[in-house]
Amino acid sequence: MNIKILGGGCPNCVLLYNNVSSACRELEIEAVIEKVTQYEDISEYGVMSTPALVINEKVVGLGKMNYKKVKELIKNA
Repeated sequence: MNIKILGGGCPNCVLLYNNVSSACRELEIEAVIEKVTQYEDISEYGVMSTPALVINEKVVGLGKMNYKKVKELIKNA
């Protein structure tokens, strides 16, 4: 699984990254987790606000997401 966190590094972006890492460990899912911080690269996904969660090149979530929501999105991907 390929997971990307789109965002410039704000506190919500860091929280999302930590939630994704924890959810993958808890679900025992092997994933490549990548931070995408360059706005040119972020805009390629059609995202106008960050953070955004991309799983296997599909945007699945925008904005602040709690751990439960992140875990559910990863589990269902």
